[in-house]
Amino acid sequence: MLISASASLGYLATHYGKGALTAWALLLLTVLFAVALTLRRQGVWIAAGVFAFATIAMWGAFLGTLFTWWGWDSNSGSNNAFDGWNWTLWLLLLLVIAAASAALRAFRFPLIFVYILSSVYFLVTDIISGGGNWSAVVTLFIGLVYLFVGMSVDRGPRNPYGFWWQLWAGFLIGGALLYWWHSSEADWALLATASVVFILLSGVTWRSSWAVLGVIGFLAAATHWTIEWVATGIFNLTTDRNWVPLVVFAVVGFFFVLLGLYLDWRRRRREPAPPLPAV
Repeated sequence: MLISASASLGYLATHYGKGALTAWALLLLTVLFAVALTLRRQGVWIAAGVFAFATIAMWGAFLGTLFTWWGWDSNSGSNNAFDGWNWTLWLLLLLVIAAASAALRAFRFPLIFVYILSSVYFLVTDIISGGGNWSAVVTLFIGLVYLFVGMSVDRGPRNPYGFWWQLWAGFLIGGALLYWWHSSEADWALLATASVVFILLSGVTWRSSWAVLGVIGFLAAATHWTIEWVATGIFNLTTDRNWVPLVVFAVVGFFFVLLGLYLDWRRRRREPAPPLPAV
């Protein structure tokens, strides 16, 4: 329904002016919010939370159309997302954070927390950086902050929210590393090493998102090397290189098995031993 609502705004934008489009966005926002409240009153927690999540997205779309209608456009014309003095975007992000915080208190649906984490990241990065390496540094720093906060949250009563802290930490840290390491063979080797660290970090944080992101990163590096070796050869052994992908991904698969066995061994050591049977 959220995808349908977004597509509807795109369709309406081609048939109506800015003021009418803002009114349509307000109507869609009202409908989604009314459905979320109705489901909440009926005690349907998951469905109410999903509609609340869609409501916050439509709230951001409504603010965007409203600001455009009012002529509040601070876009500097640059393709860099963090370039320029984007005060209207900062205001929009602050209003999204406020709405998401209110919805989080009302619906207690952890997925809504995604809006807060993503908006805070973009707001802070856009204010104190202007793109390029400095934005990557800020992204890495915020990712590390999210990681340690998430590990702290995991130890408390708000454990379900720790997943989103750690998922965004993985995205931000991995994104910063990928920004730096994506050109040379040494870069891809570093990225593969960082991917292994991600997988091992899942055994420390006990959050599977780190393992998933690590597997994706390692597969990306393996795919890069496979393409390179098929195109240029490996050790000049033969001109027929169709066997290279088979060998590479077989080795990668066995490597993942070893990592999985190691993490399973760590998990078994952490879990308490079962009680002895009564005599």
